[in-house]
Amino acid sequence: MPPRSREDPEEYKLMLVLEQLESLREDMEELGVTTLAEVEQRIADLHRQLDEREEKG
Repeated sequence: MPPRSREDPEEYKLMLVLEQLESLREDMEELGVTTLAEVEQRIADLHRQLDEREEKG
């Protein structure tokens, strides 16, 4: 099997997904979350905080 060219569309797609996942991992580490459940909880908490600020303002 010949080596894949850099112009291989499937390889390009794989590299894009890899880059997205690596960026996501870095963002999660910076935010101090390790699971999707933690991300969802943080989102819910922030929405609640913003709603409370709107009610006061």
